[in-house]
Amino acid sequence: MLPTELLLFRVKAGLVEPRRLKPHSNNLGLAGQLIATFEANLGRRRADLDDDLKTLEAGRADFKVIRGLAQLLTTGAATFETGGDVEPGVVRGKVFELVQAHPPSRHRRTLVLEQAAAALSQERHLSAEDMADLLYADLPDQQRLVAFDPPEPRELVERFNLAQAQGMLYRAYSLVITARRNEPARYKQLLKYTKLFGLMVTVEGDADYGFTLTMDGPTSLFGGTTRYGLAMAKFLPALLHVTKWDLTATLKPRTDLDWVDNSESEWLFELTSEDGYVSHYKPPEEHDSALESGFSDRFARLDTPWTLEREVDLVPVPGGVIVPDFRLVHPSGRSVLMEIVGYWRPEYLRKKFELLRKSGRQDVIVCVSERLNLERAGVDPSDFDERLVWFKGVLNPKDVLATAERWLGDATPT
Repeated sequence: MLPTELLLFRVKAGLVEPRRLKPHSNNLGLAGQLIATFEANLGRRRADLDDDLKTLEAGRADFKVIRGLAQLLTTGAATFETGGDVEPGVVRGKVFELVQAHPPSRHRRTLVLEQAAAALSQERHLSAEDMADLLYADLPDQQRLVAFDPPEPRELVERFNLAQAQGMLYRAYSLVITARRNEPARYKQLLKYTKLFGLMVTVEGDADYGFTLTMDGPTSLFGGTTRYGLAMAKFLPALLHVTKWDLTATLKPRTDLDWVDNSESEWLFELTSEDGYVSHYKPPEEHDSALESGFSDRFARLDTPWTLEREVDLVPVPGGVIVPDFRLVHPSGRSVLMEIVGYWRPEYLRKKFELLRKSGRQDVIVCVSERLNLERAGVDPSDFDERLVWFKGVLNPKDVLATAERWLGDATPT
């Protein structure tokens, strides 16, 4: 992401529009120039790289774009380290010790460094020049660029555009996302990221019409801090893996900018899945486990009117949300959710069954491995007796469908 001073945007009728770079030849050429500058500085100090970057931006009106691209390369593709055979702190300690033995003198500089080198040489002979290099090698501008994983110019431009959009969320105090159905299997990852970044989310809706996720932002909870806004910004690339959504964020206007109209009490920032931003987060795996994958494969070979959908339903419960592994849908319109419980940790089992019980949903079939010792984990599955499918090793889709037919014939799903 980018620091606030490198965010470029305009505000039109209260709507914030971050600047985006089009992937035309000029911008791709500039990105390529930045990448080449980093490659040319491999093995050199950060101060040397900074000098080259300053030369690149000198006299250019778009210097903030250059700084933004460079910032993304620095934080996302480059590795800086303190090199050398001896810790700089050890070198400083020895040099200062030697200096204190005599009155300070420029003429003694080389002699002191040579004495320090002689004292600290171990596996390799060190010289006075080595000591001079190591003396402050741990300061940020003296660290060396030891590795660089160059992105493609287009990829860097896409990261810049996404970073500008992420930066809009720093000052968000309300974030509303509508994720529509027709996108399979991405909701679970979405919720994982809300937990990972410590976001508090309220979920409403259903699988047929989509889900609305509402998140409170930093100004509503923690005064002026942008800590929670940073979490929202980190969450945005995960959202990009859901293909049908729109987002509205309410922002606190920046009063530190001269051109901001102080009469505005809030700004809006809007995004949709059609805006063309590209995520750099790894897309989710098709299945979370071999159990789910195997069940899906076996189901696909069945001759049945039922269809199997994966993780398309969010079930809000007090204190959380559960995402059942599958949804079975019959052409008649009947449907039932399905949760596979194959993980053994007692706390996981307790939490899983507690959430299922809290949800109050009667249209959830629970498939449990016979290898799990529920009693030892303190779990009583009796609430789900008629909706339980026990399996040993392999979960048979026919057993699940038989339970679905039996249960839906006796119960009216809620």
